[in-house]
Amino acid sequence: MKIEILGTGCAKCEKLAANAKAAADKLGIEYELCKVQDLEEITRRGVLFTPALVIDGTVKVAGKLVNVDEITTLLKNETG
Repeated sequence: MKIEILGTGCAKCEKLAANAKAAADKLGIEYELCKVQDLEEITRRGVLFTPALVIDGTVKVAGKLVNVDEITTLLKNETG
């Protein structure tokens, strides 16, 4: 599973990355965590507000910081 954090590297972006890592580790799933900081790439994906959470190429959350439990639910929905 590929988890991406889209954002400029601000504190909220870093916290979202930490929350995503914690959620994936909690579920024990294999994942790759990437940070995308290029603004052209972020807007190309249709994201206007950061931070954004992308799971396997699909933007799941944009413009807000979600907690570990919310991300865990999103990941569970993706893994079935």
